[in-house]
Amino acid sequence: MRPFEGIRVIDVTHVLAGPFAAYQLAVLGADVIKVEHPDEPDQSRGAGTDKALNRRNMGTAFLTQASNKRSIALDLKTEADCEVLKKLVVTADIFVENYRPGAFEALGLGYAALSALNPRLIYASFSAFGQNGPRGPQTAYDHVIQATSGIMAMTGTEEVHPIKFGAPAIDYATGMTGAFALAAALFQRERTGRGQRIDMAMLDVAMILMSSHLTGYLRNGVEPKPNGNRHLHATNSAYPTRDGLLMLGASNLRQQRRLWTALERPDMIKRSNDEREQDRTGEAALLTEILRSRTAQEWEEFFQARHVPAARVRTMAEAVADPQLSSRGIIHRHEGSAGIDGGFGVPLAAFTFAHGGPRIDFGPPTLGQHNEAIRAELGLAAVRLEAEPA
Repeated sequence: MRPFEGIRVIDVTHVLAGPFAAYQLAVLGADVIKVEHPDEPDQSRGAGTDKALNRRNMGTAFLTQASNKRSIALDLKTEADCEVLKKLVVTADIFVENYRPGAFEALGLGYAALSALNPRLIYASFSAFGQNGPRGPQTAYDHVIQATSGIMAMTGTEEVHPIKFGAPAIDYATGMTGAFALAAALFQRERTGRGQRIDMAMLDVAMILMSSHLTGYLRNGVEPKPNGNRHLHATNSAYPTRDGLLMLGASNLRQQRRLWTALERPDMIKRSNDEREQDRTGEAALLTEILRSRTAQEWEEFFQARHVPAARVRTMAEAVADPQLSSRGIIHRHEGSAGIDGGFGVPLAAFTFAHGGPRIDFGPPTLGQHNEAIRAELGLAAVRLEAEPA
């Protein structure tokens, strides 16, 4: 039995952070019902690397986080469909939305209204800046939050900055944090019997992602600088090799001792981090000279065999081809799914359980694919979309 079997989640979210949070519960057994507008569905349906799928409202951005979810199409600006949603809420454990703060209250679907229908309901709102504060009404995406939070200013090199992350890491971190918050609220409800209101803000998550830098700034006012691949310690930085970049991770004193011993330069071993900082320029110059003598793969194998963290810098294609990934089961391969020709792969989860762990049972839904089934469960007459598959 998976952790969230028997738990029903109403997922009225779009794009990335909210859907990704609900997806974490879905792969762990929750019955996640995705609610979308029939004419304006989740915008991620039209985004991704496969243009043909984008045109079918099954873009790869949507496929990433939609497995194990059922879909119902509702126009929440109509009274009839609002009533359908309320009937769903009565049967639910969790309600997740990520629209502009105040939008659901204006529809009569705010926390006060829905918790009156279901006092055990856990109601989570995801937004850019939170439900209150001077920025509360503002909207943003991942890259806008990167700019707002200061995380972008500390990313890049001394010559080229600010630079945003290559991946929408704040969105994904917000989704993971949100899933943790939902799980914690469910656990709390088991003890108290009461529902909960969760306020998730992307800006808050961005600040948490910089926790050590934030603490340092709050202590002495030192702002983090963009250092690129250059770390404070030379043995913890990236260097060119014969054919590519190698990232060294000899972070602590024991590891730097192993590194210099392996390179037959015991004279470079330092007794303290202060000594390492004072001789950073000399260490970096020597490492640059030495590491050009072999390929990045050869150095990776050399250092790892001696318990010194190191890795050649890989592309995504190389990372996916690494046998380590297939041994972990992090990627699920769909042989096919409704609305999609051919197979495709999606990320599953970043952890495994000894039993009852994350699993994908069925593929991402087409828009409104489960209209009839969900309405039947609620004792309602079927209403079909014209585009709904038979």
